[in-house]
Amino acid sequence: MFLVDSHCHIDDLDYKKLHLNVNDVLDKAKKKNVHAILAVSISLEKFKKFILVDTLCSKVWYSCGIHPLYCSNDNSILELEKFANNRKVIAIGETGLDYYHHRKNVNLQKKFFRQHIRTALKLNKPLIVHTRNSSSDVLKILKEEKAHICKGVIHSFTESKSIAKKFLDMNFFISFSGITTFKNAQHLLEVVKFIPIERMLIETDSPYLTPVPYRGRENQPAYLYNIANYLSKIKNMNLNIFSAITTKNFYRLFFKHNK
Repeated sequence: MFLVDSHCHIDDLDYKKLHLNVNDVLDKAKKKNVHAILAVSISLEKFKKFILVDTLCSKVWYSCGIHPLYCSNDNSILELEKFANNRKVIAIGETGLDYYHHRKNVNLQKKFFRQHIRTALKLNKPLIVHTRNSSSDVLKILKEEKAHICKGVIHSFTESKSIAKKFLDMNFFISFSGITTFKNAQHLLEVVKFIPIERMLIETDSPYLTPVPYRGRENQPAYLYNIANYLSKIKNMNLNIFSAITTKNFYRLFFKHNK
């Protein structure tokens, strides 16, 4: 079995109490059949730090982007293309819109989001999109900027089937996290059933959104196994087959231009 964690913030894990270093995290993941990881950045400052991490695992890739909650009136957006144009970077993001935490800087979020899409199109790399209470505007901007060309993934999806279909129609993949295992996320199970397996990715979003039965602990890539096992049952699929297809999807999306 070969699982891929398509979205984790490996630099935010607890390296003081829980893990010795990044390689320790990767070793724990391998024991649970998680053999590849996409380390997602939320700011250019953090990106510059973790892109320098030297790991023993060759199956760690990176994204470069500025999370909507980290948008600011500085020159960071102007540096995006420079840092994203790196062979280790296979995606642009985490970008998007978040109206749950911040509504005062909506215009700035939209500006940053559009610039991420334009960078993705220029560099021919897919997007990693964050959307919270903002799906209507996210879809609008994706369409206006012709993001269907570079494609991408809506990470940690929590919306309805109708919204999911609109993203699928935009050539985007849908990724599910440990949220699907929560008791209060029953509505998501119907969405999981609805999404074609060929358009599905899985993620931990570590160190956040820890799946059952590890609620209350820090999340980590190793727990992707539990998410995959749970989702395979919801899809009424053999775990090995489910894992093989979602892994193939990962490579199909993020390495379509890097072969």
